[in-house]
Amino acid sequence: MMKHSYINSGLLFFCISILSLFSCKKNDGYNSPPSEDKTKPGVVTNIKIENYNGGSYILYDLPNSPNILYVLAKYQIRNGVSRETKSSYYSDTVKVEGFAKGEVYDVTLYTVSRADVMSDPVEVKIKPKTPVYEEVSKSLFIEPDFGGIHVKAANPFKKEIGILITAFNKSTQSMEVYDQHYTNSEKVDFSVRGFDTELRDFGVFVTDRYGNISDTLKSRLSPLFEQMLDNDRFTAFNLPSDTEIYPTWTVNNLWNGTAGGNGWHTNPNQVAPFVCTFNVGDSYKLSRFILYARPNQYSFSHGNPKRFSIWGSNVASPRDIKLPTVAEEGIVLGDWTNLGNFRYPDPPSGLSVGATNAADNAFVVAGVEFNVPLVAPPVRFMRVAVNESWSGGDFAHIMELTFYGQKN
Repeated sequence: MMKHSYINSGLLFFCISILSLFSCKKNDGYNSPPSEDKTKPGVVTNIKIENYNGGSYILYDLPNSPNILYVLAKYQIRNGVSRETKSSYYSDTVKVEGFAKGEVYDVTLYTVSRADVMSDPVEVKIKPKTPVYEEVSKSLFIEPDFGGIHVKAANPFKKEIGILITAFNKSTQSMEVYDQHYTNSEKVDFSVRGFDTELRDFGVFVTDRYGNISDTLKSRLSPLFEQMLDNDRFTAFNLPSDTEIYPTWTVNNLWNGTAGGNGWHTNPNQVAPFVCTFNVGDSYKLSRFILYARPNQYSFSHGNPKRFSIWGSNVASPRDIKLPTVAEEGIVLGDWTNLGNFRYPDPPSGLSVGATNAADNAFVVAGVEFNVPLVAPPVRFMRVAVNESWSGGDFAHIMELTFYGQKN
């Protein structure tokens, strides 16, 4: 079945990013009528530079003339790639950005009249700080993961960047782009799967919205073996602190192979977290799981999980403990370890909850994939704890859970 990754980091930003030609300040002057005055305008003076990562603000004084419409900056962000930026008469700053390196660049400034007459050029030298994509590339880290590789990086500026993964293709005998991950998150942390365990060359590099590309981090890795857990061996393991179950909506429905019909559903009038416990039949180191929420009129509403945690134990017969609503990942309480805290993604349409559309429902029906941290210990028992439902109510429900990993 089609799956959606929880680590969905804004795949649209390269499609919708339109590079602004104007300063973010007021641009009213562009609406002024053209002028018949063909006099060459004066030049900007008293120029000051404020550099930032990948760009610069150029501040100036305009000549004293009501005939000026805007200031034009022309520059190259890398060899052969030119850009222009305009700033209206009402601004004293023009922003130039997208530079490939933290080095000296030439910018040419012109004032342009309402009759579209350009002034003499004024040459300015700027030196932007190291671009964000290069800063991110310094922190790139890759390691073997179940069925592929795990990628980490830091994006402290929270700017839009792309992480591209290449892999060696035996058929073409070349490195090819296998996956693209776009995000503006501060923390880059995702897995790329679909490989066997054979030793293979991988590469990872960073790009930005201006087409700049970092050096490639290369590594030869062997992905870890991954299999879907045999849900025929799953059994309920009810503990006293588990939440009361709604009749016919039992824990066993979570692995009956269908997201239709009845799932797991707690009784109303309960207190979060809403918990169920089960045995997976053997000891496994988990890699990921797919959660199927209740679809149709229940999508992003009712008792579907919004925030939840997965707990695990590898002892022969784990003792009961009342789970907290909030706990740090990796914490151990009695025989149970918090394997991860998860947040179900918002409706992909961007519509508000309660106004979702058919595409949002299709997203729910297809199931949402979540990664289990690589550092999580092996488990043979699991507890699902729904800390908050989409309705914020006093019950919870899940239709199906499918787990992947490696037998310990």
